[in-house]
Amino acid sequence: MELQEREFLPVILGADFTAYSLARSFHEEYKIKSLVLSMKECQYIANSDIIENRVFPGLENKETLINTLIEVGKEFKGKKKLIVLGCGDWYVRILIENKPVLSEYYVIPYIDEDLLNKIVLKDKFYEICEELGIDYPDTYVYNCGEENAMDFDFEYPIIAKPANSAMYHYAKFDGKRKVFRFKTRQELDDMLAKLEKTDYNYKFLIQDCIPGDDTYMRVLTCYCDRNSKVKFASLGHVLLEDHTPSAIGNPVVIINEVNDQIVAAATKFLEHIGYVGFANFDIKYDTRDGKFKFFEINVRLGRSNFYVTASGFNTVKWIVDDLIYEKDLEYTVADKEHLFSLVPKYVIKHYVHDEELKNRALKLMKEGRWTFPIKYAADKNKKRVFYTNAVFYNQIRKYKIYG
Repeated sequence: MELQEREFLPVILGADFTAYSLARSFHEEYKIKSLVLSMKECQYIANSDIIENRVFPGLENKETLINTLIEVGKEFKGKKKLIVLGCGDWYVRILIENKPVLSEYYVIPYIDEDLLNKIVLKDKFYEICEELGIDYPDTYVYNCGEENAMDFDFEYPIIAKPANSAMYHYAKFDGKRKVFRFKTRQELDDMLAKLEKTDYNYKFLIQDCIPGDDTYMRVLTCYCDRNSKVKFASLGHVLLEDHTPSAIGNPVVIINEVNDQIVAAATKFLEHIGYVGFANFDIKYDTRDGKFKFFEINVRLGRSNFYVTASGFNTVKWIVDDLIYEKDLEYTVADKEHLFSLVPKYVIKHYVHDEELKNRALKLMKEGRWTFPIKYAADKNKKRVFYTNAVFYNQIRKYKIYG
């Protein structure tokens, strides 16, 4: 494989789908190899020709991570401009909190700590939506450690989820889920009783359950330049989400589409708060009132980010053009239909229930207009190819278990 030398080098923290997707995006656009730092070797990136993987046991420790980043920074100082990207919320928070130290060595394409703390808490996010007239689900805020009236007026089933995902990460109790769906008050009370015994002491959100299956979901990716102006937007229509308890809600099948109304609402939000970098929104269409409801904002490129690059709008080019080359970016809305899929045709045929969307997806597959991000023709190592195929087809077994 022919690689090129560039004045910059991506440094990616993590070892999952996200890490490989970012490395692939950099290779597709710039023909460079990314440096991936991880706490253990992962088969997604092992034996990859487009990645140099350095393993540092204990990287989940804040001090170890910062010291490792400084050492890598010193290694390349004066040689390369380093762009550091985190593949998890914890990594991104550490990068943001330590900008004063790490900015000597890295371009850090994330917002500052004050803004992070303002919007990453879902209750604060909804307060801004309320202020700007942006639709979101009816929500009751439960305060852990306090008496709560529980006087919400929406009916069961309801959705319950933490307002502070980072803090919730450390809470341990039987039956823990990323997001709960409860049919009765007793189910809700049982979970809250368990939660109260943990060290999670922030707010938990109880929400109206918007009807509709996975196909009512949308994912929106936006890029704001260094002047906090939205310069790019890419909307994905979710056809299927991950149904395993530990990853429930992660999109696994997406078709790109255009919706000016959704993009306008997100633009209003991002420019109002002075956002910089990539933002990712989860949104659901509510048939009861014909409105798109914003669920949350993620301050990084998510696990399914390659739905953007695969459709012809490479995510990392926005970062490089803006923060390395300091170009004036042209406003762009992604408008090319493409299928992003982490699952085989069998899963789409049997688990996407909307016939029109299912047929669109199968048609795109037949035409070759689809992408499984970790299967990359330029990355030819036989061990890795075997593993990626195994991961892909193992999804059939998972959906037979979890539906």
